[in-house]
Amino acid sequence: MSTQPLGPAWRGLVDDAAIFPPGDAPLADAAAAHQARRADPYADLVGTFVVKDLDLPALKATPLALSVVITGGAGQIAGTAALARKLHISIDGIEIALRDPGDPVGAARRVAAAVDAARADGQLDDEVPVYVELPHVGSTGAWLAAADEVAAHEFRLKFRTGGLDASAFPAPHALARWIDAALDRETPFKCTAGLHRAVRHTGEDGFEHHGFLNVLVATRRAFDGAPLDEVVATLEERQPAVLVEDAGELDRARRWFTSFGSCSVQEPLDDLLAYGLLEAS
Repeated sequence: MSTQPLGPAWRGLVDDAAIFPPGDAPLADAAAAHQARRADPYADLVGTFVVKDLDLPALKATPLALSVVITGGAGQIAGTAALARKLHISIDGIEIALRDPGDPVGAARRVAAAVDAARADGQLDDEVPVYVELPHVGSTGAWLAAADEVAAHEFRLKFRTGGLDASAFPAPHALARWIDAALDRETPFKCTAGLHRAVRHTGEDGFEHHGFLNVLVATRRAFDGAPLDEVVATLEERQPAVLVEDAGELDRARRWFTSFGSCSVQEPLDDLLAYGLLEAS
């Protein structure tokens, strides 16, 4: 339990992805640190512990809330769910990237069929959210049609907002269109990679990094009906004071922007404290 319960704008915002690049923490060390963090003053900031499907045997009957990344295609979903049952591991989320950029609609349908089968067999609980990462090809007709499939099956979207090379960082106008597409379909989304800091900045790697506070404020503005150019401008904002001043009622954004995966939990927390969005304990 947290010793300082947080408001809905911040609760569960950061999924602990310490084992993923660029953190690359050893699984056992990351799991122990995640468990220990549950007693910290700002424990409520942390959501699930993100692992790969291949990691499940090493975790066994872990008490951690796990979001499991499927490393292969849709065909691995049923086996992963069955293995988790066998190991007495509770799955709190499934994350899968579509593996056919030439036919994202077909790939989304294959994911839906696999999830339906796993649920019908009793291997995957109906309430477990499924996050689907669409190929990073902008908001083309095929991308939007795949988003329609995700929404039709009441899955969620996953947006890749960074990585180890420049191509993994979507331009602000692309991310704004993704957010708009999610809201149009009343589909929650999470982000992954690149959002360690609150505000847009140039990283030590030389890449332009999105800020998670930018994404939160942009999502709320988009939900309130702001035109696309204003949402893009919000994502491009580099002055913390501007975003902090407009950081009210972000709990409404969290209905849609559910969380982001970060290999660091401390960096997002440090920024929230530095900008006065959380009180120092």
